[in-house]
Amino acid sequence: MVTVSHLVGKMIAERPIIQESLARGIINYGALADIIKPDIEKELNKEIKHSAVMMALRRHAEKLERKFEKKIKFNKDTDITIKSNLVEITVEKTPTIFKELEKLYKIVDFSKGDILTITQGNHEVTIISNDKYKDKVLKSLGKEKIISKIDDLVSLSISLPENAINEYGLFYLVGRALTWENISIVEVVSTFRELTLILKEKDTTKAFNAMQKLIKS
Repeated sequence: MVTVSHLVGKMIAERPIIQESLARGIINYGALADIIKPDIEKELNKEIKHSAVMMALRRHAEKLERKFEKKIKFNKDTDITIKSNLVEITVEKTPTIFKELEKLYKIVDFSKGDILTITQGNHEVTIISNDKYKDKVLKSLGKEKIISKIDDLVSLSISLPENAINEYGLFYLVGRALTWENISIVEVVSTFRELTLILKEKDTTKAFNAMQKLIKS
């Protein structure tokens, strides 16, 4: 049987912005009920009470809060590491690209803390490294087709709890925290116990503060 609660839940699931606002407790239930009440009545083919819609919204908001805020906990020793002056180069994935990629490991000086991240997609390969190696990387790639080059990037790395793999919604919380600060994520790289976000340099301070707030909360 289709109920008011069922339809409210369906409408929330289809509208991420509303879902987010409910989880944060920053939405006016009465105003939202006014907006969705006509659609629910159309689905049920009958009039319903405004209070019934509000009650359903409150219940779903509580579920969202428990799901995304109470479940996931960062370790109190979680570290945030930032590396600046990075560049991202994306090339077309070809039969010859892998021989060229092998050369890159001889270019980067890992002993100095420099980085080299290579990610394969189905049709592209993305290379992230320090800006000082950009010319050498491009030269090493030879005649490979360059799809894009993005300068002035930083990496923000967060150490993850060991049980992160079993926790749903952790990456969602990180992405959500940045979205609310109008920060776009250029790239995401992860290992078992580390999440690295590639961001625009201009967003460094805002991103660091957002992650600190998320971890402490």
